[in-house]
Amino acid sequence: MDSRIKKWRLILGKQSDPEGEMSLEGTAAGMDDVLEALYNSERQGGLGASSPNVNRWLGDIRKYFPTSVVQVMQKDALERLDLQKLLLEPELLQMVEPDVSLVATLLSLGKVMPQKTRETARAVIKKVVEELEKKLRNPLRQAIEGALSRSVRNRRPKLNEIDWNRTIRLNLKNYQQEYKTIIPEHLIGHGRRGQSLKHVVLLVDQSGSMASSVVYAGIMGAILASLRSVKTHFIAFDTAVADLTEDLKDPVDLLFGVQLGGGTDINKALGYAQSILQQPADTILVLISDLYEGGSQGEMLKKAASLKAAGVNFIVLLALDDQGAPSFDKNMAAKLASLDIPSFACSPDRFPALMEAAISKRDMKLWMDSQMV
Repeated sequence: MDSRIKKWRLILGKQSDPEGEMSLEGTAAGMDDVLEALYNSERQGGLGASSPNVNRWLGDIRKYFPTSVVQVMQKDALERLDLQKLLLEPELLQMVEPDVSLVATLLSLGKVMPQKTRETARAVIKKVVEELEKKLRNPLRQAIEGALSRSVRNRRPKLNEIDWNRTIRLNLKNYQQEYKTIIPEHLIGHGRRGQSLKHVVLLVDQSGSMASSVVYAGIMGAILASLRSVKTHFIAFDTAVADLTEDLKDPVDLLFGVQLGGGTDINKALGYAQSILQQPADTILVLISDLYEGGSQGEMLKKAASLKAAGVNFIVLLALDDQGAPSFDKNMAAKLASLDIPSFACSPDRFPALMEAAISKRDMKLWMDSQMV
């Protein structure tokens, strides 16, 4: 069979060949079986409700498809075939390919997860968290420390504060051939310890629609908390507010402390944020929410305006994930924009650049526009 025809046959499924004229063999036949079990609408639920069937299917898709495809098929299986309850079985959970979507699903099942499954779930979540931390730690650390270093340049340093590398680069034009030396017309210093301290508040909406963003926010928060030049608060909210800052030392504990799926009261969360601020002008408040406010919209906007007027660098992330354009309350986003509070989605790999721009006190609307070019 022509390879192109074989691919189309796999894409369209058995219903495209009711007479069985295009027979598949070997690997292609196996791929067809696992695709049919998931995507054939006439056999919805074709994997059955038994753990052995799902276990076998999970093993087969890993045999036939690359990891990125496996993760998509697992997500589709959870949504199309309502297999969430099977994730409460540790034997099945060990078979699943870990990814952010799976972590979000496990967190949403936290309240009903039996004790026998919790350790397995924790191991799965830990694996994903460690992989993402390894990927994101250096870019975020370098962006933060670089921005802080630039923001505290000391133009009148004492001898022990001179940054010789930057001073030499700045004064290369003053090289004197006759004396074979550089005349340091301008000195650049490292700045005094403590000058660079910034306060970052992550205010994270834990309603069900924000699940993947919560996972990434927890990891980013843990990385920020590991930097001595940044004071980090992590506050999760639905209709109640939970300050999880103490758990930032272990992002797995932090994520287990999140309760996904409640309502949304941004007004109450902003009120709590106001209560912990000490130096508003040195504070970056990142509200991660789709802005569907269930509390008082009027009071929420008053608090947002008050925070902005106090000098807080207030940014709204409609999503912090790789899932594309998010659904959000456009009317609320427009009202916040009128207060000079920008709202936009951000992928995890762009979050370091966002923090660098915020610390450098760049115009965040212009920064956002530059990222869309």
